[in-house]
Amino acid sequence: VIALRRKAAQGDAAAQHTLGKCYYHGDIVPQDYVEAVALFRRAADQGHLDALCNYAICCRDAKGVPQYDREAAQLFRHAANKGHAPAQCELAECFNSGRGMPVDHDEAARLF
Repeated sequence: VIALRRKAAQGDAAAQHTLGKCYYHGDIVPQDYVEAVALFRRAADQGHLDALCNYAICCRDAKGVPQYDREAAQLFRHAANKGHAPAQCELAECFNSGRGMPVDHDEAARLF
C-alpha cells in the first residue's frame, strides 16, 4: 500500500485508479468513498477511462458525492465514445432507464 500511495501521490493515473478501487471496496484500506472519488477524478483527469467510468458510477450511485445522474450519464458517454466497453454498457442502462437522460430504448439496444 505504501508504494501504491507513493505512486498515486506522484500522479500515476493507474496507481490512483487502483488505490481508488481499494478505498471504494475497503480492500487493504478502510472503505472511504470520498477518497475513492478524489482518486478516480485525478486519474480520470489524466485520461484513465476505467477511472472515469468508476467516477461516473460514484456520481450515479451517490457514493462519496451527491447523486448526479445527468453528470454520470455525460461521463459514461465520454468514456463510451472513446470505446470503453464497460461505459458503453452503463450508458445503455442510462438510456434504458432514463437516468440522467431521456429514455431511448433504440439507443440502449445499439449500445448493448
